[in-house]
Amino acid sequence: MQNDHQLSRRKFIKNSTGAALALSIPYIIPANAFGANDRVRVAVLGVNGRGQNHISGYSKLSNVEVATLCDPDNVILQKRAQEFTEKTGKKVKTEIDLRKVFEDKSIDVVSIATPNHWHALAAIWACQAGKDVYVEKPGTHNLHEGRKLIEAAHKYKRVVQHGVQLRSSEALKEAVKHMRDGLIGNVYMARGLVYKWRPDVGDKGSSKIPEGLNYDLWTGPAEMKPFSENYVHYNWHWYWNYGNGDIGNQGIHETDMCMWGLGVDTFPEKITSSGGKFLWNDAKETPELLTSSFVYPKEKKIIEFEVRPWMTNEEGGVGIGNIFYGSEGYLVVKGYDYYETFLGKDKKPGPTRKAGGDHYKNFIDAVVARDPKMCNGPVETAHLSSGLAHLGNIAYRTGRALTFDPKTEKFVGDNDANKYLTRNYRAPYSLPATV
Repeated sequence: MQNDHQLSRRKFIKNSTGAALALSIPYIIPANAFGANDRVRVAVLGVNGRGQNHISGYSKLSNVEVATLCDPDNVILQKRAQEFTEKTGKKVKTEIDLRKVFEDKSIDVVSIATPNHWHALAAIWACQAGKDVYVEKPGTHNLHEGRKLIEAAHKYKRVVQHGVQLRSSEALKEAVKHMRDGLIGNVYMARGLVYKWRPDVGDKGSSKIPEGLNYDLWTGPAEMKPFSENYVHYNWHWYWNYGNGDIGNQGIHETDMCMWGLGVDTFPEKITSSGGKFLWNDAKETPELLTSSFVYPKEKKIIEFEVRPWMTNEEGGVGIGNIFYGSEGYLVVKGYDYYETFLGKDKKPGPTRKAGGDHYKNFIDAVVARDPKMCNGPVETAHLSSGLAHLGNIAYRTGRALTFDPKTEKFVGDNDANKYLTRNYRAPYSLPATV
């Protein structure tokens, strides 16, 4: 039951907003907008895959109420709502159209687990509607969206958390501190590894839109194509119209870890990529195998990244993770919560630790405190770690080495490559020119 403070806050917001997408409330919500007894009301957008983890994660927090579930597939949506009631004994509101969620003044937070092509636009619209945002990785579908998302978060004073949960791991925070403190010397190279089992997906061709699916909403800002089971519900990852391949899927955790560990907070200047489809004659567009290099000549650092899709050896015991190389040793990150170190020429075992963290709780704590700086995965990581993957994909798609200007966020003298930095948006699902 809502207390008087919460009711008055909701009434204040409702009377202050005006048009749903032209709000000024972020400037006037006081720092203590949430009282000690207030529950943060969350709407989860996209509940087929990763969204299930969002529902579970928020449900464990005592000061959070999962109030609304939203998905353009009403069959999936009603199934998740029923499961929620069975698990919690509580009813949950359902919406097919995410815009209805943004118009709902009772919602404080939206948690976005849609396909990639919706991430940035949904997050920006949410910021404009006065909502705080948790957005799954990659925070963007193209590089231009990242800068717009940062602008929106800052303009509307929203708390935005990027779903790179490695940042909340106590073990990996410790690992980064070791590197900052010089445990492995001068850290000059990071290697990101994504070795995942990705089978032949075939080619299902076009077919009738399934009952219950609002395909227009599912497609959103992307180019409208005839419906195909190739896209809905998971394999959209392997089509440029919706996804970003595995470097932009699982790989964002590792691109983020590479940048965090190396201590770089800008984009590289030199990018090369090679790879392709060597195993399956299926309908995937993105490469099965991708090897990319990102060079920071001024910082004298390099990131190497590799995606492998099938049977392979591990490197240093790592199939999904990172290896950092320094002048005095190397540090291995395995998965989301474990690191180990090897020091000197003899590779003497050094500090090691396994410990996780709660990325959802970290986000909610920042929301309650009205302090974006508390976020372990701040909005800037959505731009940088996602952007690194985008740069690697662009180098692959152009088939040549590229030079990038981190200040202008453009490729130098390469109009063909620059075309990949954004996309044509399908009205009315258009990225605002000015947030």
